[in-house]
Amino acid sequence: MGIVPRWAVVPALAVLASWCAVAASAAEHNAAHAALNTITSTELGHYVDVLASDAYEGREAGSRGGRAAGDYIVQVLEDNDLQPAGEDGGYYQPFGEGYRNILGLIPGRDPELTREYIVIGGHYDHVGYGTAQNSFGPTGVIHNGADDNASGTAGVLEVMQAFKSLPEPPRRSILFAFWDGEEKGLLGSKHWLAYPTVPFEGIVFAFNADMIGRLRDNRVEVFGSRSADGLRKLVSQHNTDFGLQLDFMWHVHADGDHHPFFERDIPFLMLHTGTHDDYHRPSDDAERVDRDGMRSISQLMFRIAYALAEADARPEYRAAARYESIASRAQFERGMADAPPRLGVSWGADASAGGLTITRVTPGSAAERAGLRIGDRLLRFAGRAITNGDEFRLLVLAAPSNVEVVIQRRGEGEPLLVPLKLPGSPVRLGFSWDQDRAASSMVMLTRVVPGSAAEQAGLAALDRVYQVNGREFASGTEFGQLVTQAAGPVQLLVERQGVLQTVTIEPFDLFAASAEPAGGTPHTVARPIDDVPRMANSGGL
Repeated sequence: MGIVPRWAVVPALAVLASWCAVAASAAEHNAAHAALNTITSTELGHYVDVLASDAYEGREAGSRGGRAAGDYIVQVLEDNDLQPAGEDGGYYQPFGEGYRNILGLIPGRDPELTREYIVIGGHYDHVGYGTAQNSFGPTGVIHNGADDNASGTAGVLEVMQAFKSLPEPPRRSILFAFWDGEEKGLLGSKHWLAYPTVPFEGIVFAFNADMIGRLRDNRVEVFGSRSADGLRKLVSQHNTDFGLQLDFMWHVHADGDHHPFFERDIPFLMLHTGTHDDYHRPSDDAERVDRDGMRSISQLMFRIAYALAEADARPEYRAAARYESIASRAQFERGMADAPPRLGVSWGADASAGGLTITRVTPGSAAERAGLRIGDRLLRFAGRAITNGDEFRLLVLAAPSNVEVVIQRRGEGEPLLVPLKLPGSPVRLGFSWDQDRAASSMVMLTRVVPGSAAEQAGLAALDRVYQVNGREFASGTEFGQLVTQAAGPVQLLVERQGVLQTVTIEPFDLFAASAEPAGGTPHTVARPIDDVPRMANSGGL
């Protein structure tokens, strides 16, 4: 990589667990699965061992070692019968001071979509013996660049072999690119885009595999997910078998071979395991690479690329991504502040006496205004016996504004009936949301009300939601309609850091038949309103 950057899984719904649902038949599914399994830790490790050996002297662009590394890659492409896509009928595209991009093609099978190209690339050069300008030292010794970027090069080679193992090619064409001169300023990818070896107007997507060899804490940085609508959702859907913790970055810097594509309005993805203490040092050696981690990332890349190559529609570039940044992400993900408590008490359980004993009354709260005191024992609320704190929280959240509580007060022989006027609106599920402009068919939870049914189901702020009761939606408005119209349990397909899980919320209905209103007469009240999007009021405890 050329520039230092600044900076309990539950199975998903069946329709998404099948990552190649785009395939038209079980045979295609099986073929794609078999191709996926050709990507192995052993072969990835072999490529890294070779490319990061001292024999290639750090693979500096234009050097003896760099040219030898290029010749090795070409030999692999020839062995796999990849169609040359360089200049003059060969694999190479020479440029600059002895630099060479390497390009191979798998033509698509669809008569029309074969004119569209998905580029899967990574740079194969490194910094040679290192200089004061490109090394953190010591210089003058071989910098083998096992992670940067023998790992990405190995990933591209393995993905290429997986595509070649398919009984028939995908609908779109796949161009495999091994860029030279990245460490000198992204020279190879810039040159190719200035002089493309396939029609430029046919390029629909670009992958950049750069430094995928140091998986730590199962975390992968994903760049470019905002360069086209729905990419985050696509990546997460195909992460189901791996459970990688994906950090979807908003910013796009000119620090890798993805950036020249992005500048030319081409959507992209870059998978990256982050920098480390061996970055641009002689210690970036093959034995430090996580081969199993490389396999997971390379297989994920194949899945995504296969889905894009088979899809009916090409991803459309999202120009707004040019103006998004780390600050934009922080602003959107800031969430909503918790609403003031509806009741305003803290309590402790009294197993011997039953109910909950008030230990604190918040000044200015509904509880203080109603005259509740520390030491009062809460027995019934809105006609229901109070048995535990979790259910009491749900009772308070679901209650209408005017409600009654039964308490036992010290010194009083009989329980007291105390009327309450609660602020805010009743809460049925307990979350608020906002729609992300980079994903129309997804919403992000901006707040989960403490004690609510949503919190008890395990939801948290920043969770992304993709489905409601098995149904996808096209907008935040449609999501709201699906949620509010759901009469019983609400099942959500939720993504958290790229991992999909199904979450079932049991809405709390205060006025269900199990309620015990005073006098045996059911309450006659309006149905509690459902949760509402950001900027609107939704109650809290």
